[in-house]
Amino acid sequence: MEKQDNISGSKAAVLGLQHLLAMYSGSVLVPILIATALKFNSEQMTYLVSIDIFMCGVATALQLLTNKVFGIGLPVILGCAVQSVTPLIMIGQKFDIQTMYGAIIAAGVFVFLISGAFAKLRRFFPPLVTGTLITVIGLSLIPVAFQNIGGGNTAAKSFGSMPNLILGIITVLLILAINVWGKGFIRSIAILIGLVAGTLIGGLMHMVSLQPVAEASWFHVPTPFYFGVPHFEWSSIVTMILISLVSMVESTGVFFALGDIVGRKIGETDLKKGYRAEGLAVMLGGLFNTFPYTTFSQNVGLVQLSGIKSRKPVMYSAGFLVLLGLLPKIGALATIIPSPVLGGAMLVMFGMVAVQGIRMLQQVDFNNDKNLLVAAISIGLGLGVTVQPEIVQYLPKNLQLFCSSGILMASLSAVILNILFNSKTPQPEMKSDTGLNEKED
Repeated sequence: MEKQDNISGSKAAVLGLQHLLAMYSGSVLVPILIATALKFNSEQMTYLVSIDIFMCGVATALQLLTNKVFGIGLPVILGCAVQSVTPLIMIGQKFDIQTMYGAIIAAGVFVFLISGAFAKLRRFFPPLVTGTLITVIGLSLIPVAFQNIGGGNTAAKSFGSMPNLILGIITVLLILAINVWGKGFIRSIAILIGLVAGTLIGGLMHMVSLQPVAEASWFHVPTPFYFGVPHFEWSSIVTMILISLVSMVESTGVFFALGDIVGRKIGETDLKKGYRAEGLAVMLGGLFNTFPYTTFSQNVGLVQLSGIKSRKPVMYSAGFLVLLGLLPKIGALATIIPSPVLGGAMLVMFGMVAVQGIRMLQQVDFNNDKNLLVAAISIGLGLGVTVQPEIVQYLPKNLQLFCSSGILMASLSAVILNILFNSKTPQPEMKSDTGLNEKED
């Protein structure tokens, strides 16, 4: 196999752009949702989106530039934690935005300090648990892909219209065609080509608006404490700490999935440095008045699909994110991609994440009924609350935040049931030599 670190700078840059486009919509969604709920004006909204993209690049670099203290050194992209949207809106509405950022800073400090202790829990994440978790992550994200294929807004009259469905299907077919008939580098950027071609087709269908580009400013300077000095309130801090624990569990699964793809065994030290990098990213998010950052699972599917396992493209992506955060007008170009095009690309990527989880489960002995039950019940719980989150609507508000998270429910179920059923049965560790796409065209 060709050494992945030897890919040229131009190829790495294009692959980095593909990573950026894959995560861009998911990341800017968080500031848009929170700013809308808290009734930010257009100037505040512009700042929030721009600095969010800038901090995504900084957070990603913290994970890539590994050292003795922090950074896991895997090809990971960090973005805003979607699971933080509801609690942050709740804190902002009940208290104020300064209290919201105080809670984020405190949560970042907490993650950094407990990273060593949390990493020691690695033995509770054998292939049975991690494979189940990754499967649930992929399957629970697929409805998001379909929502985008339909147009993004389920309340809109045009949701599910024929133009939306046709554009989404065309994008999927383009990506599939490139993967079937494309060779080498062209095949590795199938998602990027699908996004660009889909957007051009969307423009011909009058589904692309350049208004976001026209309204964006040319240059922007990140400003610490843009919205004021943070306030620290204990219940808000506890809430964000619990949300951070959810993110750490999800990141654990992503770390193992990427380790499996690139053929690297993930140990306790790796996990500790990975958690510390995320803790630093969350702290910086609070200081610069953005949001908590976590490892993005959708980019796992992109690493798997492209077959390029080097950190080099992701480093370019981090640089692009920082640049786009400083140049909002250029960064706004990525916002013109129609929702159905994004949905088509998401469907492929999220499906690949789910299949990666299933592949990890192949290491498990399912002739043992106990293992079968652990996976079956955990996947069922995870997907159940994802599809029907209203089932926990009568629980206390804080409890709803956790019980409505499919990822958290699947994680808790898999870990607890595995301990109960297999505490006396040694479980195999994650294999380090079974990464995907070992053969190059």
